[in-house]
Amino acid sequence: MSSKTNKENPREKVRTAEIVREYGPFAGAERIHGVTHDGQHVWAATGARLIAFDPDSGTTAQALDCACDAGTAFDGTYLYQIAEARIDKIDPATGKVVASIPAPGQGTDSGLAWAEGSLWVGQYRDRRIHQVDPATGAIRRTIESNRFVTGVTWVEGELWHGTWEGDDSDIRRIDPGSGAVLERLEMPQGTGVSGLESDGGGLFYCGGGPSGKIRAVRRPKEEPAAAPTAPKSAA
Repeated sequence: MSSKTNKENPREKVRTAEIVREYGPFAGAERIHGVTHDGQHVWAATGARLIAFDPDSGTTAQALDCACDAGTAFDGTYLYQIAEARIDKIDPATGKVVASIPAPGQGTDSGLAWAEGSLWVGQYRDRRIHQVDPATGAIRRTIESNRFVTGVTWVEGELWHGTWEGDDSDIRRIDPGSGAVLERLEMPQGTGVSGLESDGGGLFYCGGGPSGKIRAVRRPKEEPAAAPTAPKSAA
């Protein structure tokens, strides 16, 4: 995966996204909204059903009937799902909604992630990510982005989010403090990212919106720094 530098922002690395696998379309699902990973299965929000599939075989393992029109997250026990102006906390074994909180965008929310005991909620047109109290919905802090925000995920202390404007889409790592873009993975023209989730290791799972597909994209590793050259000794 080759990289280049954005001349306008020398700190920003720009790479071509490496798509390693595609899943779907899935039966009865016309769109993919949110995406999450529970350590074993990938979950996808399709509008009226949450579906879980095995990322090795691609086989659907479970489906829950519920409203799911935007981001999805998993806290290790429960699923969280944006459903219009609320976020539902769902028992993945039964599909029962055990609690709900107001969504910060009141229906304009996009991505959703779980990290550090908080929900992280993307605001698409507002170009923001809110850190939200999962019990009350109160906003703890806000991170500004310079692009429309779709999916959101944390992995190994890194904050990544998807963007999608027209035919252009990418996955970008941003500074959680300043919102500055540190790295971008550019998707092929016309290939959008709706939901976004890391598997906790080397892959991102990216919802493909109206394509009905989920794409696995390789997460880049830091390029090792060049070893310092030893000074030549004087003759």
